[in-house]
Amino acid sequence: MTTPTQRSIRVIGYLCALGAGAVWGTTGPLSTKLYAEGAAITGIGFWRLLLGTAGLALWALLFHRDVFKVDRKGLLLMGGLGGAMVALFEVAYQFGIAGAGVAGAAALLYTAPVMVALIAKPLLGEKLTPLRFGLAVVVMIGAAMTVMGKSGTATTSAIALPSVVVGVIGGLLAAVSYATTTVLARWTVPRYGSYRMLFWEALGGIVILAVILPLAGHAPAPPPTTAGWFYTIALAAGGVVLANFLFFAGVRRIEATPTAVAATIEPVIGALLAFLLLSQGLTFVGWLGLLMVVGGVAAGYLKEGSESELQTQPEQTGRPV
Repeated sequence: MTTPTQRSIRVIGYLCALGAGAVWGTTGPLSTKLYAEGAAITGIGFWRLLLGTAGLALWALLFHRDVFKVDRKGLLLMGGLGGAMVALFEVAYQFGIAGAGVAGAAALLYTAPVMVALIAKPLLGEKLTPLRFGLAVVVMIGAAMTVMGKSGTATTSAIALPSVVVGVIGGLLAAVSYATTTVLARWTVPRYGSYRMLFWEALGGIVILAVILPLAGHAPAPPPTTAGWFYTIALAAGGVVLANFLFFAGVRRIEATPTAVAATIEPVIGALLAFLLLSQGLTFVGWLGLLMVVGGVAAGYLKEGSESELQTQPEQTGRPV
């Protein structure tokens, strides 16, 4: 029998998970505001990651100094491979938002769980069931419908924005990084913990971006205006720090599966904010596609949870920071 205290804990857990998804959902609108301030697409991810990682380091210094301790294998996997995926995510997702719109980029990002399901058999030995394949098809079709269902006025921007095609490629590359990080986390998180994984992949991403961007002729220039700094700080404090802490708080109270399902509110929040604040609307087809993405991903998480409810729930990570 569930006691009032247990019910309260679970309610708090669901609120934390919903809060994490809602905060992640602000990434697209805040980034779009940065474009209007003249911030370079390639530099936004670097600065939000730098500020966010500084916040994570301060938190670890005060409360969890063991986060800084890692062996060579962990450093290579989390800081190296994980950092490379974070660096890819930070640049690619910005191109996705700028080219495909907030809702389109979010829908494309949420094809990542589908990618994990499709590659789980060769990499993790997990069975690709007819249900998993069917959900994958639903999510993929939904993502395409969301991108094609974009409507509303053009995004106000002080910089040249990429085309829809470039945006789709960026959104899919962000999903690839998300999927790769998820697969990597299934090995690293049980051995090193979620917070250590989060910190070292973020730090690795900063180092990689600091080297690659100048070599590519896109040195990360700081935000050009005071408002630009405000939006960047909000991206760092929200998407890098607060959302992940809320996600982990949810996992501790309601386990991994319901937390992941609740957090799929992210693309819906992003689409609503884009409509209300940026005049980026969706047609009926676009909204239907977005609901197909969220529903397909949530159903997949629920199915995984039902299959493993007799097993010990592993620690989970959110998504690339």
